[in-house]
Amino acid sequence: MAAAPFRADHVGSLLRPDSVKAARQQHFEDGSLDSAGLSAVEDVAIRDAVAMQESLGLSAVTDGEYRRSFWHYDFMGGLNGMELVERGEGVQFQGATLRPIHPTIAGRIDFPDDHPMLDHFRYLASVASVTPKISIPGPSCCHFRTTKEDIAPPEYADVQLLFDDITKAYAKAVRAFYEAGCRYLQMDDIFFAYLCDPKIQAQKAEQGFDANWLIEQYADMMRGAIADKPEDMVIAMHMCRGNFQSTWDAEGGYDPAADAVFNRTGIDVFFMEYDSERAGGLEPLRLLSRGHQRVMPGFITTKAGELESVDVIQRKLEAASQFVDIDQLGIAPQCGFASTEEGNKVTYDDQQRKLELVVTVAEKVWDGVGA
Repeated sequence: MAAAPFRADHVGSLLRPDSVKAARQQHFEDGSLDSAGLSAVEDVAIRDAVAMQESLGLSAVTDGEYRRSFWHYDFMGGLNGMELVERGEGVQFQGATLRPIHPTIAGRIDFPDDHPMLDHFRYLASVASVTPKISIPGPSCCHFRTTKEDIAPPEYADVQLLFDDITKAYAKAVRAFYEAGCRYLQMDDIFFAYLCDPKIQAQKAEQGFDANWLIEQYADMMRGAIADKPEDMVIAMHMCRGNFQSTWDAEGGYDPAADAVFNRTGIDVFFMEYDSERAGGLEPLRLLSRGHQRVMPGFITTKAGELESVDVIQRKLEAASQFVDIDQLGIAPQCGFASTEEGNKVTYDDQQRKLELVVTVAEKVWDGVGA
């Protein structure tokens, strides 16, 4: 089995098939399907999704995040000390609003030995013939989306203690996934990109946080979380500016965060949104050090069905190579196809064509999808 990183890859989430949508409704809303029945439906759908990805020539496959409602909250809700609360209004995107789920911190944060996503990975690995990859939200997610009022433990008045506990919990998660057989783990740490948006910077300033300071703290949390990872484990990071029903939440180039992200986190592979002007220019890529790290610029969008041309993507990769060696580049879509179970406004055929395009571009530029 080939080892990551690969030239062709994707962020992870896939459009939910009708069978999974129906089963989740029967389980969570109607109460007519028990947990075992839901898992059985998900198992079949995941086997089909893995087969689809492998048939396209991808060397890393995911479970499509079929067992999740959100890309981040399901994992966070499984941590000791964190609880998900439904109330009020959800996060407002450009033209859409998330379901009103809010993470709260009720106790000291820790990673439990029986976190459900460990079994999610084990099942994926059992049905994959190539490298199985699982994504989890990055450490910053446990802080960025919680308000001061939703942090109950008095000890966490010292925000550094909160950051330390999050780091320790994620270090345990990395070890646990490794012991479960994971050699390719992705951290979706999108709030580095959010903190490049002047609007978000102003919001955080109102909360008493300097955006540049947060970027440094979040980078240190990531570095601490993966500091003891085994040498044969590859850690990726995904960054974007929001992805809900083909809408977005933030904008701004990577310039304020690039140095910390590339040179302070210790991450191996960076999946970076680059499908619109909201992502800024390619110049921040010049800060990537020469060596083993790899950038997967997301020139292919998951927000719209129109298929990009191979020639256009190749020209964009040539432009990126002016700032970072082509040997340190790969290709992937800018985000997942369904960061929440609602999914983006694209079809299954659109999704498959875009994954095929990733493989086609890799074969043309690097003579294959391998490392």
